[in-house]
Amino acid sequence: MLLRAAADAMPEGVSLEIASISDIPLYNADVEAEQGVPAPVQHLKDRIAAADGLLIATPEYNNAMPGVLKNALDWLSRTPADIPRVFRSLPTGVIGATPGMGGTILSQASWLPVFRVLAQVVHADGHQALVHRALHDPVRERRLHHAREDGHHVDAHG
Repeated sequence: MLLRAAADAMPEGVSLEIASISDIPLYNADVEAEQGVPAPVQHLKDRIAAADGLLIATPEYNNAMPGVLKNALDWLSRTPADIPRVFRSLPTGVIGATPGMGGTILSQASWLPVFRVLAQVVHADGHQALVHRALHDPVRERRLHHAREDGHHVDAHG
């Protein structure tokens, strides 16, 4: 839902392609050594390598990134020699939504060390719209709309 909303909010001439990680298996170095990188991982790596930017939508579980999403990034960084091809200082953004009060701020912060390893350029221009309790806030759409109209970069933290 969040990525679809982000896709709908893209300015004219900009598109957001949404990809799923549902076919990515649990990372296993033995499988990688025996069989190489699985086809669904390679397909996603190629899509990221061809992109002009990367937007990750992340929930927050136990004050951090979800394991399933971290697993996908672990696979996407295999082999280490392929990191420059796939990630190549790709402009990267992280968004999240949650019904909780804190938004997904801790999950987003937990991604920073991962992005440093991948040499990502994380964009945070200081203008953020923090929307907490997104599922319970009937005016969230209006707030986000007004923030965008005012020229602010919007990170919907929940």
